[in-house]
Amino acid sequence: MFERFGNLPLHVLVIHLAVVALPVSALTAIAFAAVPKWRSFLRWPALVLGVGALVCAFVAKKSGDAFVAALPQLQQLVAVHRSRGNLLLWFVLAFTILVVAAFLLLPTTGRGAVAIISRPLQLLVTAAVVVMAVVVIYQTIRTGDAGARAVWGGTLPKK
Repeated sequence: MFERFGNLPLHVLVIHLAVVALPVSALTAIAFAAVPKWRSFLRWPALVLGVGALVCAFVAKKSGDAFVAALPQLQQLVAVHRSRGNLLLWFVLAFTILVVAAFLLLPTTGRGAVAIISRPLQLLVTAAVVVMAVVVIYQTIRTGDAGARAVWGGTLPKK
């Protein structure tokens, strides 16, 4: 199921989505959590992108596992990339849980906006979302870098 899309390895397609979607999701969540006046506008996009990031990271991991299973000679070459990708999935899971919590707990601005949690807890949720979002961006870059080094060896081919 996770091996191919048409005649292409699914992983090669999904990683490009992950490299864009995970940082966009993280930046949206940071804006949602850290800028109260933007919360009403970013509430649903932050939730949808947060859950989408988890789906994307999961499919990237499963398709990567299927890719290596189809070409076992790659196992050692992509070991660092795979390890970082596994860690990234856990980070994205934690991030998504925090985004859902922020969606449910952080008050939006506007008429009738009511805080359902105390101010210190709001600050804690906000800080947790921001920190985890930064971790997701950082780990996405590290994972992508390890994958690119496995494929390109740190250099681009000559023209």
